[in-house]
Amino acid sequence: MVEEVIDILAPGPGSLQIDGTVGGGGHARRILEANSPDGRLLGLDADRAAIARTRDRLATFGDRLVLRQANFEEMGMVAAEEGFTPADGVLLDLGLSSYQLAETERGFSFRAEGLLDMRFDDSRGTAAHEVLATLDERELADLFRRHGEEPQARRIARAIVDARRNEPIRSARQLAELIERVAHVPPRGRRRVHPATRVFQALRIHVNRELEVLPRALQAAVELLGAGGRLAVISYHSLEDRIVKRFINAERRGCICPPEAPVCVCGRAPRLAAIGPQPRRPSAAEVARNARARSALLRAARRLDA
Repeated sequence: MVEEVIDILAPGPGSLQIDGTVGGGGHARRILEANSPDGRLLGLDADRAAIARTRDRLATFGDRLVLRQANFEEMGMVAAEEGFTPADGVLLDLGLSSYQLAETERGFSFRAEGLLDMRFDDSRGTAAHEVLATLDERELADLFRRHGEEPQARRIARAIVDARRNEPIRSARQLAELIERVAHVPPRGRRRVHPATRVFQALRIHVNRELEVLPRALQAAVELLGAGGRLAVISYHSLEDRIVKRFINAERRGCICPPEAPVCVCGRAPRLAAIGPQPRRPSAAEVARNARARSALLRAARRLDA
């Protein structure tokens, strides 16, 4: 949804923009083109490979582009260090990049033969294969249900625990094939996604603490934006979108007094105003070009005067 993002952020010349999930640098390139000749962009990503790739791809922008390997929950600290406060725009694109799916040694793809890792930053946290090896059946089922909304969570968890007694599950392909064997699937013609999709989502979210750090990143974004600054967030599943929706609605409301209070006593003013319809969805043409875009939801807001 590059065109929609550019329309929302409206990155004019001289503006300071932050891409909290720079990925392959697609959005970053368009933003830098739009805020030329003297606008700057700070790009963050927890994935060191993404930072290296984007540095090479966007080298022609010189010192207008600043890149840092960091989780977007650290955005406030990094932006202050690099002189990006107050910011004119913040983008958070929460999806996996095509590069990450293509890197078979990292375990994001169902067909990956390499180690089932799934960490964006492989220098911290616990790899997905270790999660599968250590959690018990109840814990695994709870994880798949809570972070993947998987209706067959208990059945799949039981199969994983049974299988690991004979052989550890260490590759993405092993896990995907196991789930294909044990999961009930809809009749022919009605299955739209791979039966392992929700389990892979749940593991990735758990390993990278995605639902834990997202509210912190949203809070940091609002505090970084100057008056009139724009926030754009693209999510790809209901758990993320629910967090973004509730956050923006709370910041539009401002007051956090209980409903029964006769008057506001908290004194908390609204900090955001919505921009356009919520959420925006990709056009049919974009989905036709890129089927992965079909689940994208874009929410946007403008920072009000402090």
